[in-house]
Amino acid sequence: MNAPLDRESWLTSLRERVTELSPADALLKQAQGALLIDVREDNERAAGSPVGAVGLSRGYLELRIEEIEPNRDRVVLALCGSGRRSLLAAETLQRMGYRFVASVVGGFERWKTEGLPISAGQLDTDTAERYARQLRLPQVGEAGQLKLAQARVALLGAGGLGAPAALYLAAAGVGRLTLIDDDRVERSNLHRQVIHADARVGMAKTESARMTLTALNPRVNVELRQERLRADNVERLLEGHNLIVDGADNFPARYLLAAATRRLSMPMVYGAVERFTGQVSVFDPRRSDSPCYRCLFPEPPAAEDAPNCSEAGVLGVLPGIVGLLQATEALKLILGIGEPLVGRLLSFDALSMRFRETRLPRDPACPGCGSAAVFAGYEDIERFCAAH
Repeated sequence: MNAPLDRESWLTSLRERVTELSPADALLKQAQGALLIDVREDNERAAGSPVGAVGLSRGYLELRIEEIEPNRDRVVLALCGSGRRSLLAAETLQRMGYRFVASVVGGFERWKTEGLPISAGQLDTDTAERYARQLRLPQVGEAGQLKLAQARVALLGAGGLGAPAALYLAAAGVGRLTLIDDDRVERSNLHRQVIHADARVGMAKTESARMTLTALNPRVNVELRQERLRADNVERLLEGHNLIVDGADNFPARYLLAAATRRLSMPMVYGAVERFTGQVSVFDPRRSDSPCYRCLFPEPPAAEDAPNCSEAGVLGVLPGIVGLLQATEALKLILGIGEPLVGRLLSFDALSMRFRETRLPRDPACPGCGSAAVFAGYEDIERFCAAH
């Protein structure tokens, strides 16, 4: 029976099976088209990495390498902190069928010592640790996390829909959240508006929400606008943001949002709930094929056909489900990934636990975005809604 190899013998055996390159030779290979993979952990790469290197932690190499480089004939170079983990990474790549693999001798420490080009770490240690699971997604990574940090999202309403949306946008690292709401916390809110607490009954919802969000993620800048959305402030409240999450509970506010987001060329992530059902969509005026809110509701329905939660009631978890779907759409829009719900209306029935998707094409005769549509001012929209 063979005795187990000691560590040094094991490393020697590994080096006999894996090609090693100096950092200078690795840089030359990279310039010729080789893929350089930094297999250190996210928090290690936060201090810097070779220019052009792809960050992929050693523990996730097998899971993600094929997404990053499916071509097994490309030269792949592995780099770590000192040159040991990269030997293991290179051996793993060989076993997976990658034909031209090498480990960088001395790792990042030698790379720095030799004065080779380094990309300064853009994520500090706290960021790398806080968003570690998200950073591992190839669709996010450091570049995506920086996009989130630079994003400015407005949320109309800090209630049923705004509460879950704000919590998850803050947790994801959206840099600035602006909460627009003039209401105060009531005990009847608490079964669904999970951002508030019993001790805060009577407090402004915006301030209560800010307390929860900053406790969850102190890195997020939460701005408060304790105002009701009106014709004379809608553009002022929305300007400077990348998108708006609609958590309104009335049609006049949504019609004002629809008009303002079209004029400001800003995506509107729509959500609504009633009793046991909810719906979500995205109206994005930056896209020529996108409908607007008035393609869905050309004019407000009668009050008896669209009661609010205080009149009709709502299952407490339902706004949570719809608000999380809205947060998901907002993150996709910020990151530029996936397929947003543009031109589609997603409906959810909690009693049957079914989702249904309905096509929502742009209406050429829409009074909001059609070719003959005329914007007569926000005051006119308020009067129009009041008349209905």
